[in-house]
Amino acid sequence: MPTHLLAAARPSWRAVAAGLLLTMIGVGACSTAEPGPASPTPLATHAGTSSTATPIPSTPPTATPEPTPRFTNQPDPQLEALIPATIVGARVQKPGPSEFGMTPGDVGINFGDVGLRFESLVVAFVEKPRLSLFAVRVAGAAVDTAELRPYLAAAGRYVGINGLHPEAWRAAAVGGKRVWKRGDDPATLPGTTLYCWSSGQYVFLLTGSSDAANMAMVKTLPGQPVPTPTPRPSPTPHASATTSGGVNGSPSASSSPTAS
Repeated sequence: MPTHLLAAARPSWRAVAAGLLLTMIGVGACSTAEPGPASPTPLATHAGTSSTATPIPSTPPTATPEPTPRFTNQPDPQLEALIPATIVGARVQKPGPSEFGMTPGDVGINFGDVGLRFESLVVAFVEKPRLSLFAVRVAGAAVDTAELRPYLAAAGRYVGINGLHPEAWRAAAVGGKRVWKRGDDPATLPGTTLYCWSSGQYVFLLTGSSDAANMAMVKTLPGQPVPTPTPRPSPTPHASATTSGGVNGSPSASSSPTAS
């Protein structure tokens, strides 16, 4: 019976609907599959938080540059004003920075680490009696006159002393100032005396043929005072009192110590 065969060959509407449903389920399953190896995996973040930025490495601290010698001249009116216009009746010549061929670095070579901080130079001289003065300003910490001791031999050679004789320098006091003095030694020109000292901010090197003029210049320029010695207390006497019966009593109260 052909009618029944054709009916069996046609798919029913229920079968078609079931097939479509299975197809949709298969497509949904494919869309929720795990990402492949080439797909970037998103990082999970908590709500209300942000990703932390990579810290930038800090710049390492730079070393403090060491002082270097200064081989250029610049005017220093304040230092020049300290030098008197006349000394013992003679005129003091003070040429400008461009009129002489020396620089702070040239003088500083003879003063070791202290000389590295020489930043300005003033030169003065007297023709008769012969006198030469080198005055420098020191940058940074104050310089004590005692600190100049290791450099005195080289400083003497700089001003014309032949031979390095540190023992020829000795400590002295001029006008209440602490100085280093040299003269009357085999390497020093007869009649010549040298002085070297510091005021803390300045360093002075002086040489001349008249010690009267030299000392007058030292007294005029600033310097570090000679320390005042600390007075020593005098011994406290202990008087013994003798009783009328010939028995020694206890010592009397000592008097307050007084300066000698």
